[in-house]
Amino acid sequence: MKTGAQLLVDTLLTNGASIAYGVPGESYLAVLDALYDARDRFRFVVCRQEGGAAYMAEAHGKLTGAPGICFVTRGPGASNASIGVHTAYQDSTPMILFVGQVGNDFVEREAFQEIDYRRMYGQMAKWVAQIDRADRVPEYVSRAFHVATSGRPGPVVLALPEDMLSEAVPEAAGRPLAHYRVTPPSPSPAQVEAVRERLQSARRPLVLCGGAGWNEAAVQALQRFIPRSGLPVACAFRCQDLYDNDDPHYVGEAGIGINPELARRIKEADLLLALGPRLDEMTTSGYTLVQSPRPAQALVHVHVHADELNRVYQADLAVNAGMEQMLEPLAGLDFDPAPWREWREQGRRSYESWNAANRNPGPVQMAELIKILQDKLPEDAILANGAGNYSAWLHRFYRYRRPRTQLAPRNGSMGYGVPAAVAAKIENPARTVVALAGDGCFLMTGQELATAAQYGANVIVIVIDNGMYGTIRLHQERHYPGRVSGTGLSNPDFSLYARAFGAHAERVEDTAAFGPALERCLQARGPALIEVRIDPQALSTQATIDQVREQGLARARAGGA
Repeated sequence: MKTGAQLLVDTLLTNGASIAYGVPGESYLAVLDALYDARDRFRFVVCRQEGGAAYMAEAHGKLTGAPGICFVTRGPGASNASIGVHTAYQDSTPMILFVGQVGNDFVEREAFQEIDYRRMYGQMAKWVAQIDRADRVPEYVSRAFHVATSGRPGPVVLALPEDMLSEAVPEAAGRPLAHYRVTPPSPSPAQVEAVRERLQSARRPLVLCGGAGWNEAAVQALQRFIPRSGLPVACAFRCQDLYDNDDPHYVGEAGIGINPELARRIKEADLLLALGPRLDEMTTSGYTLVQSPRPAQALVHVHVHADELNRVYQADLAVNAGMEQMLEPLAGLDFDPAPWREWREQGRRSYESWNAANRNPGPVQMAELIKILQDKLPEDAILANGAGNYSAWLHRFYRYRRPRTQLAPRNGSMGYGVPAAVAAKIENPARTVVALAGDGCFLMTGQELATAAQYGANVIVIVIDNGMYGTIRLHQERHYPGRVSGTGLSNPDFSLYARAFGAHAERVEDTAAFGPALERCLQARGPALIEVRIDPQALSTQATIDQVREQGLARARAGGA
């Protein structure tokens, strides 16, 4: 006889899970008790807020390709965790959220903290279910692993009624449960040949990689395919680590603040080979680089999930395939790269020019700070960030050289960087892990420094402090120039805040101080934080507050005229 909670832990172990993130709650005490018996095989990381726990589980999914596991209590806990579920959904990240629930004898009475999770999470998860019977726990959990990892990966939510978890039932008879298996679709030989023919007949082709379905074998196949074909390759929004940015075939990232020359080249391409991305709003600059429904470019769209093909864009060739299954045969084909050699070299020169450091107002030069990170961090360092204008400097000036070194939310979720970095360091203690956060971004989840300290996760957090919600201020000045409202921030002393958690702390107010401060943080024996104070005029990589405001006023005058 085993309880539902014990069966749950057994099934997690069977499916290879060995770590979960969460905040304890009385609604799933039986699971915590079952985890006690498995403490030598399964680690439960106690976090300080459910949003941080869900971010950590999502980061696990991004880094490993296996579902990140999160446990939260009912009601308020589930509400807090929803931000991580939304991130996992839009970022195509495998994740399983287990939520405590009122007992079946209390259901539908609006009992204490009761929520119908099917309705709450309906649109932001691949599957939401409630396990009402203990004997069906292995079935539900096995299905959750398969749903989270199949097709376009994403989050699954399972509600756990309190009485079900303590119910004792006989273990199922028959063969033991097996580890989940992913069964990605494969292209036909005719489809592979069709892709080859379309590429070879093109004169201005461009490969755009990103999105879902990537594993180590797929990345390695991409690294063989691109040099062999001589094709230029760009990465979709916040997928820059899929291809070595130092390679001469890499021409940039299609995302927020895109290189205008790369945007022009995407428009001018006569063939766009999209490997994995959904071609979403951020990657296509608001659906302007690739027009819907019929793109100006010939479009070959390869995606692991059939429902994403022809959803927004009518492709000339749509291929439902996993990235490894598509790229392995392509990597073995011969191409004549001569027709597009100059096209690719022009794209690379444009990227290198865009990647060169520029200047911003004030004594702290953000582009130079990113270049210092580039020089001092090892190639396998993991960099995490949330959302905000500060991240544009990272994306524009840092060169990712290894896969799974970028942790960044494609849904633009603030507060992601610190929890993601903590999870990355807990699971990869030998690797250097750095989180970048804006002042607004950091204080949304900065309490997870306590989690870092508790578990010896020696992350380095770089807080970019300009005293405002910079992204919103940017849009405000564009559309309502000079009418500043609701975007100013009064901040604490972030270095003192960090020291309160036992972290090493530094403050940087000019560029020259950053390198030595970073060196001291790299040598610190615990978590570390660098507070970087920048001039508020340094609003973005391309414009100051005054410049954006003047542009907004000029548009207003032109509209009035």
